[in-house]
Amino acid sequence: MAIGLLGKKLGMTHVYDDYGRRRTVTAIQAGPCTVLGLREQDKHGYQAVQVGFEPIKESKRNKAELGQFKQAGSGPFRYVREFRVDVKDMKVGGELTVGVFQQYELVDVTGISIGKGFQGGMKRWGWHGGNKTHGSTSHRRPGSIGSTTTPGRVWKGHHLPGHMGNAQVTVQSLRIVQLDAENNLILVEGSVPGSENQLVVISKSVKRPGVIRKPQAVQNVVDDEEVLNKNAKAAKAKKAA
Repeated sequence: MAIGLLGKKLGMTHVYDDYGRRRTVTAIQAGPCTVLGLREQDKHGYQAVQVGFEPIKESKRNKAELGQFKQAGSGPFRYVREFRVDVKDMKVGGELTVGVFQQYELVDVTGISIGKGFQGGMKRWGWHGGNKTHGSTSHRRPGSIGSTTTPGRVWKGHHLPGHMGNAQVTVQSLRIVQLDAENNLILVEGSVPGSENQLVVISKSVKRPGVIRKPQAVQNVVDDEEVLNKNAKAAKAKKAA
């Protein structure tokens, strides 16, 4: 896993890019995250940095947890996570801020999706449903899955009604539209999983690490449309004459 930050999804808003176009974004309070510990290859068998986010009262943690925080020289935090990264330049007690990202950089966002309770197959899996006419009584039902037919059992992973949502989801390659270092805010364009005030993990894109995708200018498209409209009007006038 690449380096990242813990954050809290605040809600949606809109901003304007460098070309004056409005962008719908999700505001995330990202960090600051305190480095609580380092995992080294020789000692632990892997490399990782352990970070904490959102300070809380000591009364909300047990003695064992408080002892770990005291070893790190920091107060207790509500959330603690690890990132598998090279720890050469990391120090316990340091802070990670939105400065680890750049404007228009692609990131992956992980969170717990909104729970929707027990749902039928049509909503959960997008079934088309049965016949609507001719006396059919199986409009939204799953239908027979046949215990006396081949293969005589239910295939593992078969789509059936059940609990929907409330699962860990990672949405990849979302674009950071703006960074607000003063207020520890990241404005992300795209679908961010989870409900408001819920924990999300923002990390460097796995598939497209370090990619900066700036918004493209639309002036060329506008010019092309004007030329096409002008030619269409000229052809129409010539045909009318």
